[in-house]
Amino acid sequence: MGIVIVVVIGLIAGLILSVASIIFAVPVNEKEEAVLAVLPGANCGACGFSGCSGYAKALAEGTAEVGLCSPGGPDVAEECAEALGVAAGSMEKKVAIIQCAGTCDVVEQKFDYHGIDTCQAVSLMFGGDSACQYGCLGHGDCAAVCPENAITICNGLATVNENLCVGCGLCAKACPKNVIIIEAQKFNQHVRCVNKDKGAETRKTCKVGCIGCMKCQKECEAGAITVTNFNAAIDYSKCTNCGHCKEICPVHAIQ
Repeated sequence: MGIVIVVVIGLIAGLILSVASIIFAVPVNEKEEAVLAVLPGANCGACGFSGCSGYAKALAEGTAEVGLCSPGGPDVAEECAEALGVAAGSMEKKVAIIQCAGTCDVVEQKFDYHGIDTCQAVSLMFGGDSACQYGCLGHGDCAAVCPENAITICNGLATVNENLCVGCGLCAKACPKNVIIIEAQKFNQHVRCVNKDKGAETRKTCKVGCIGCMKCQKECEAGAITVTNFNAAIDYSKCTNCGHCKEICPVHAIQ
């Protein structure tokens, strides 16, 4: 008798679960599933969405462009386009750019740090052990999160191997000083400084820091450079890649 009761209860429970699965079923978007299958699964957020699933959903709904996945590159863009039945278009390779040139040879140190060897930890100590409060701290938080091992610390400065970098942006998120940006690899000149102090103060801490002299801004024929708060910035949407700014910078802050 007890066995019969257990069997009946099991059948009823199974029936209830079956009905519930039908009532509360979530419709499957075949395009979304197909796109998600070809995305790399890095969930880095470089596409501007919370992760690969969010990007796949947006692509399937037609609210996002194909080709936003930097880690996947052109191959993944092509596969996504094929799954969606649209044209892939062209896709530029993007890489991480370190906006700092402050190696140990050119930047003064404030103090000798002995503690947890991370940029996040040392930045909590008076802004870091570097005399420049804006620049790379060189303790490798960016290198630690890089899935491609594209970043190394050389002479106290983060260095990117552009052949390995996929432009995922995880390093930029990990940097407590925000000196890393993700930009198209085709550009050959970058302002390697984010120091916003006056030129005289900058020179006290770093030999290659931008002094805000405005020479690059005045001579850029494309109008791609502006100097704000004693620091030059390049508008890559206007930059013609001529390299003139790099040639005329008196302190070699543009490299």
